[in-house]
Amino acid sequence: MMRQYELVERVKAYDPEACETTLNRAYVYATQKHGSQKRASGDPYFSHPIEVAGILTNYKLDCDTIITALLHDTIEDTDATPEEITKLFGTNIMKLVDGVTKLTQIELKSADSKQAENFRKLLLAMSEDIRVLLVKLADRLHNMRTLHYITKPEKRVRIAAETLEIYAPLAERIGMHDIKEELEDLAFQHINPEARDSILARLEFLREKDDNVVSRIVSELKDVISRQGLKVDIYGREKRPYSIWQKMQRKNITFGELSDIMAFRVLVDDMPQCYEVLGYMHANYKVVPGRFKDYISTPKPNGYRSIHTTVLGPENHRIEVQIRTRHMHEVNENGVAAHWAYKQDTPTGQQKEGVQYRWLRDLLDILEHASEPEEFLEHTKLAMFQDQVFCFSPKGDVIALPARATPVDFAYMIHTHIGDTCVGAKVNGAMVPLRTVLNNGDQVEIVTSKAQTPNPTWERFVVTGKARARIRRFIRQQQEDQYKDLGKAILQKAFRQEGYDYSDKAIDGVLKIFKQPSVDALLTLVGAGHHTGREVVHAVFPGTKDKETARKVVPLEKVRARKHDHAIPIKGLIPGMAVHYAGCCHPLPGDRIVGIVTTGKGVTIHTIDCDTLETFTEQPERWLDVGWDNDGEPEHFIGRLGLTVGHEQGALSSITSVIAKNHGNITNLRFTNRTTDFFEMLIDIDVVDVKHLTNIIAALRATPVVNAVERARG
Repeated sequence: MMRQYELVERVKAYDPEACETTLNRAYVYATQKHGSQKRASGDPYFSHPIEVAGILTNYKLDCDTIITALLHDTIEDTDATPEEITKLFGTNIMKLVDGVTKLTQIELKSADSKQAENFRKLLLAMSEDIRVLLVKLADRLHNMRTLHYITKPEKRVRIAAETLEIYAPLAERIGMHDIKEELEDLAFQHINPEARDSILARLEFLREKDDNVVSRIVSELKDVISRQGLKVDIYGREKRPYSIWQKMQRKNITFGELSDIMAFRVLVDDMPQCYEVLGYMHANYKVVPGRFKDYISTPKPNGYRSIHTTVLGPENHRIEVQIRTRHMHEVNENGVAAHWAYKQDTPTGQQKEGVQYRWLRDLLDILEHASEPEEFLEHTKLAMFQDQVFCFSPKGDVIALPARATPVDFAYMIHTHIGDTCVGAKVNGAMVPLRTVLNNGDQVEIVTSKAQTPNPTWERFVVTGKARARIRRFIRQQQEDQYKDLGKAILQKAFRQEGYDYSDKAIDGVLKIFKQPSVDALLTLVGAGHHTGREVVHAVFPGTKDKETARKVVPLEKVRARKHDHAIPIKGLIPGMAVHYAGCCHPLPGDRIVGIVTTGKGVTIHTIDCDTLETFTEQPERWLDVGWDNDGEPEHFIGRLGLTVGHEQGALSSITSVIAKNHGNITNLRFTNRTTDFFEMLIDIDVVDVKHLTNIIAALRATPVVNAVERARG
């Protein structure tokens, strides 16, 4: 454990102006507050915050961050109070300590929502000051270094899994490369010890088989480059076990099939020399195709810059070479810490600015739009784990996206409003479908319309958490609005049937019975089918229950003959929301219809003569009297036709021409039977109402190649 004077000396070595008195006070305060507390290892608990502070001194972080590290567990684990810390160390320190206060560790399997909620809090704290994350990562790193002292294997595995899923990706996103790699390997050691031991044994075997291979390769590379008159530093190392294992899993290959387990870094003075060295490497060694990446011209989102190339290098070894300037190397290794490190020539004001990464802003945007903590955690993992592709806006801005991203993802990455109003996209000058997968280097132009809203079908192909969260929020809002309107219509009808006038005031009086906070909330539940209109009427007017004469069966003949004077008006609405159109009968405006309420899914609309209704005759509470709302602009619905067509040349062309001339649009066509003389097929057509479909049927019947055409069911 680091002694008090040693910690102070380490900070003063890079920050001579650091307040020695405050550092000493924080050290003593932490040791006194943690007192006789012990860790699982048996060491005094106060050794943990001291080690966390020691880790952060390696990155030359400012004095406030080091003090925060010393105090980060005092509020949760001791009798220290926020007021006391504010009094002793100031408001800024208190804000940092509050942001880093350790959150209760929750098991992944049993309480995902609490784990996700903890992560939400961490990101909110990070958004105010990124140093919160630096301390949190150092805290997790020291805990992982001592994880083997925990006796319960399942607890070790759970903490290791959380480290791999959340903290290692976060370290990578802020460019803390060394911390990320160490966290991964320490977690790997507990999650899959057999695989790690096997990889370590193979690496040891290779070292014994070919001793000093790394130093020989470094020597030859230096000789090749120095002949060109460049002064470079070259370092070689084996890749870490977890990195090797990841590659084996990703490419589904064995260790023996790996050929680039060694990586070499070439450090130069300035950017032009990076490309000079690249030229010398490619001139002297054979290049491995498809393994070149230029992160200098297109840096990673965390600020990482370097040129990567893989060559058949000295002694015919396949090696990865990373070429960068010394300044790039410092930023690559230390990430955001490089911006927070104390520098004697940096004005204090600039030193305190910090770096807000775009990915963090995007996560906070997801946080705003996600409805549940689990949804936020799902989107966050998407944002952090996937490989990157780099695309360009028409102005030449580089937009980093996950692999398999689409123009919709691109639109939301530029701005939420552009994503919401996206109607089309041009990729490299050509119009493409919105579900097109983007590739590295694509130039993307988004076409927008003020009338457009997010399309629920986009959720099937978008890959970014930001886009998915926004689309889900829109769907959720639309669904709630439609459930509310439908619920109000159901209640108005139920009240009318019992001889009462509907009023929000009457509903407000029974909210406690249904355990709902507002009238709108109860209306939404009624619209979603969780409560019937009759249940609410009985709650408002308890006496009506005695008048009820329940029927066990609904005679279909009476329903079909009934006049629908007070039917609830139904409009097209957005598919898959509060109102669904049955695929068994494909109802159209002009058809007589009936609604069937399904708990949690709203109402499914059937034609009055649909055979499926037979299955609901013993559930009268689920029937709903509905009719078409003919006000407003006409909408498009799916009409399904069954055709028998002669097996003649040009038959299909004749059919499509007739449908097009009658302003129909074919959305799907399927052959159901074939013989030597006839084809039978089902055609789905976009129409505005039943009259429109009837006109198309009449035109098709007049077509010589059509033997029979009927409106299809099922």
